[in-house]
Amino acid sequence: MFTNDQRQKELTGKSGTLRLQYLHVLLELVAQFQNASSEETKEKIIANLGNFAYDPYNYTFSSNPNEKLVEFVVGGICNACADPTNDAVIIQCDGIPLVIECVSSPVRNTVNYALGSLYYLCNATTEDEILKPEIVEAIERFSAAGSVNTGFSNLAQACP
Repeated sequence: MFTNDQRQKELTGKSGTLRLQYLHVLLELVAQFQNASSEETKEKIIANLGNFAYDPYNYTFSSNPNEKLVEFVVGGICNACADPTNDAVIIQCDGIPLVIECVSSPVRNTVNYALGSLYYLCNATTEDEILKPEIVEAIERFSAAGSVNTGFSNLAQACP
């Protein structure tokens, strides 16, 4: 399920994996999704992207300027961090700063996923890291935007 450097070496041997090539494959999957007409094909592609996003080992490979890929990755993180076991792994792998970066994304879904992730990740241990003044300010802005964007407002109001 989750991997780390040691496990990755065990799986791939001395030569390792070509992670950048793997990212190019993921970008190709995004392009295929955008061009796909079959719902079944789209579902398979999203499942593959979700599997990539689900593993915190891939966070360091997902800081990519492709906003669609970032959206899918943070969406996977949001889905995964609702489970306390995954939450702990995301925190241990320093995923919180990467999620925080997504709060300023120009893509609405990415911001929603980031806020949802921070909601699940925020606890007594992580609140100092998550509830920094700039994040609280962003949450307050989103919360006040009720008539402009109800989704942001509702999610922001749920945040601590």
